Amino acid sequence: MSDAGRPAPSWPRGRVRWSAGAALGCVLAACSGDPPPARDLPEFEARLEGLRVELRIPGFSAGIVKDQRLVWARGFGLSDVEGRVPAAAGTSYHLASVTKTFASTVLLQLVEEGKVDLDDPVSQYGIAIPSTGIVRVKHLLTHTSEGVPGETFRYNGDRFGLLDSVISVASGRTFGALVAERIIVPLALAHTAPNPGDSVDFALAGHDRDSFEQNLAKGYALDGEGRPKRTAYPSYFGTAAGLVSSVPDLAAWSNALDGTSLLSQDTKARAWSPALSTTGSPLPYGLGWFVQRVGDAKLVWHYGYWIANSSLFIKAPEEGLAFIILANSDGLSASYPLGAGDLMSSAFGREFVKAFVLGKASLPDAAVLSQ
Repeated sequence: MSDAGRPAPSWPRGRVRWSAGAALGCVLAACSGDPPPARDLPEFEARLEGLRVELRIPGFSAGIVKDQRLVWARGFGLSDVEGRVPAAAGTSYHLASVTKTFASTVLLQLVEEGKVDLDDPVSQYGIAIPSTGIVRVKHLLTHTSEGVPGETFRYNGDRFGLLDSVISVASGRTFGALVAERIIVPLALAHTAPNPGDSVDFALAGHDRDSFEQNLAKGYALDGEGRPKRTAYPSYFGTAAGLVSSVPDLAAWSNALDGTSLLSQDTKARAWSPALSTTGSPLPYGLGWFVQRVGDAKLVWHYGYWIANSSLFIKAPEEGLAFIILANSDGLSASYPLGAGDLMSSAFGREFVKAFVLGKASLPDAAVLSQ
């Protein structure tokens, strides 16, 4: 929880929000010096490792899904610096705001069941927000609740976290209970659970705490000299952040999202389409997902950015591709203005999109899972 008693945002407090203009300038500056796309998987791996070293990220795990198969996954660096434990393909990490993709799915299931209407005023769920207009559920879900409701996109983890109340009032259950019952248990996600720091919600996933925590990477921040310093993870869990997962589990999550067992095709199409402002302009966010086109490719994605953890989850649904990368510091996201809504502001995002979505880099026919 933040100092104000609300769900903490997915960026460390004190960092500025980026405007769209600042993001564009950053993207152009970054892309002008970019190398050509990676030609193959070994070159892609080398570039990820180069970024890890440059950004001083202790460790991360990454994976690529192609046509419902996790065709490549491996660990880079260390999951435990003091113990010299390498990050593995299946190491677990805190997800920060990638949790929002799970929360959005649970909420949209309640919409399909007729328990929530996205046009409901949030006051109906006990949420009081001073505003010049009526703040509705859809405004929290699309980050358009600030200023004139629905007019402007401002990424705000605090506001998104208020959806805890919508879920609990509408269903009589907590988000933790529903995400365990509807997603974690049915999909047999062995390394996915609410934050272990929240003992009540963690228990809902049914995992053995000792073995679960043994697979969890240690968290780090950089000290004044740029060295990794062991840092405690945040204890918050809710719709805004706080799930823990692994690359193989998120691959299974990605595959389930592609089908209709979780959401109907119509609901998913709406979630994966840009929200429209009150003036009819497309915004960079849908219902719990960033949405954008790069070239001819549609990308739906989310990032996570918090104390001692960061993540990036990209889906290119028309190509049957997904990319997952999870880290034990904030380094995947701290240098990039991803909250402005442009995936290509991230060097990690650019490397994947240019090589495998827009480019012709090949992927293995059989799964390659390694350290």
